[in-house]
Amino acid sequence: MRLEELSLTNFKNIPEARLEFSGKVNCFLGNNGMGKSNMLDAIYFLSFCKSFSRVPDKMLIRRDEDFAIARGRYVRKGIDEELVLGLSSSRRKTLKRGGKEYDRLSSHIGCFPLVMVAPQDIDLIRESGEERRHWMDVVISQSDPIYLDNLIRYTRALEQRNKLLREGVVDANLYAAVEIVMDMSASYIHEVRRARIAALTEIFDRYYKAIAGSSETVTLSYQSGLNREGATMQTLLDEARRHDEIVKHTSVGIHRDDIGMELEGMPMRRIGSQGQCKTFTIALRLAQYDFLHSATGMRPILLLDDIFDKLDASRVERIMELVTSDSFGQIFITDTNRTHLDEIMHRTGGDYRMWSVENGIFTPTES
Repeated sequence: MRLEELSLTNFKNIPEARLEFSGKVNCFLGNNGMGKSNMLDAIYFLSFCKSFSRVPDKMLIRRDEDFAIARGRYVRKGIDEELVLGLSSSRRKTLKRGGKEYDRLSSHIGCFPLVMVAPQDIDLIRESGEERRHWMDVVISQSDPIYLDNLIRYTRALEQRNKLLREGVVDANLYAAVEIVMDMSASYIHEVRRARIAALTEIFDRYYKAIAGSSETVTLSYQSGLNREGATMQTLLDEARRHDEIVKHTSVGIHRDDIGMELEGMPMRRIGSQGQCKTFTIALRLAQYDFLHSATGMRPILLLDDIFDKLDASRVERIMELVTSDSFGQIFITDTNRTHLDEIMHRTGGDYRMWSVENGIFTPTES
């Protein structure tokens, strides 16, 4: 799969842009705050119907404007496709595929697979389990629509149960109605998460070793209350019922799952240097790419936002050798250093295009 052309109107700081892309590597160069990452976010939005930064949709509309439009022309499984995303300050967002509007935006997730590597990925190591659950859900949802449906049902039922707890409701029948939904959805979610994390671990370790140029071993472990032998969502809820009534929220369940991240058997968040942590998260994203490629039969679009910072030259070159190989498809890169990127691209070879970016204006440069 590849993105042939992208047109933007009033998206973040980009007033108007129309770019035709290389099928392999596309580079955006410029100082910080000029709009490079906003272009990547627009591409991300067309795949996920939301911003990578998770800001409200209205914040994606250029200041003093009432609407924003992103139009992408793709080749997907050999067929030309067009996506048109519309944002308005007064109406809900819309997404059309081939001129037909989606009834449910969730049904679009996974149709145009994409992986983004960004500076914020350090939060996967440093921050709470919520960041790692979000990453896990994004990975799996792109390849398993049943998982996404179960996740949506579980989340809605969880919100209903928490509302009952906050309001001090004691009717057992009301709790039973939402807990049966949580139990059924949690069972599927747990089994899929466990299998996917196990499958990712081997691929992830291989990429880490390739980028780091060392024999250091990295591991992922799925941590869940449902891992306990004989545990179900219902038994967890029953055990925590009195506690939940006191704290007025649901304290157990798959919404509390986490992923252990270790380097040589030690927690990465405690022992990892900046370079090791960056290598760790990039390897994680490349493993995600491999997983989606196998699951969907398509090579996802790969977005690399400011990935060279805090990495030594040898690791940067190994990353570029990996992602410009035949195992990967179309790539979009942002950087602040033209000379740096030119040197890398000339060493790795292949087709690429470049744009300089200033105040939301994209100007092609000779590659």
